Amino acid sequence: MLIYPSETELIELLRQGDENAFQYVCTTYQNRIYNAALCIVQSVEDAEDIVQETFVEAFLNVERFNQKSKLSTWLYRIAVNKSLNHRRMFKAQKRLGTVLSIFNLSPHDDKPDFVHPAALLEQQEHSTLILKAVDKLPEKQRMAFVLRQQEELSYLEIAEVMQTSIPSVESLLFRAKQNLQQALKEKL
Repeated sequence: MLIYPSETELIELLRQGDENAFQYVCTTYQNRIYNAALCIVQSVEDAEDIVQETFVEAFLNVERFNQKSKLSTWLYRIAVNKSLNHRRMFKAQKRLGTVLSIFNLSPHDDKPDFVHPAALLEQQEHSTLILKAVDKLPEKQRMAFVLRQQEELSYLEIAEVMQTSIPSVESLLFRAKQNLQQALKEKL
């Protein structure tokens, strides 16, 4: 695999349509993008689709990347937006299915409960409770929490991905931790 001396050079090659540069970006970032998407959409298949859509969108729109943030931050932003849009669409479809099922117009299919691979470890029950508690956080709190805890992004990177300020990120993370502590205190 090639290694590029600078992000600027890599982006220039991407803009020229260099397939090796695109392959490098996909290989370098696919697991992190996948993990972020998985935590939001909670479906392995949907997360895999979002990873592919993220890289296709990045490749098609690399000309519009202004390099004010890092390439990884831009990719996260694309993936998070796609994941949130997917989640909103799923919720809308679920509401429609509920309404239709009331009138027996179509069967109501609930998405099966998500089981994250980490839940298969020794702490399966606790992991499941934590994931469910994270899932119940308000959208912005959940996004900030996942980007910080799962993806280990800095506050600055989270602010760039979420297009907000660092104090806002700090506040979201503080409230997310409070909400999680409260939810888990009741369950454990």
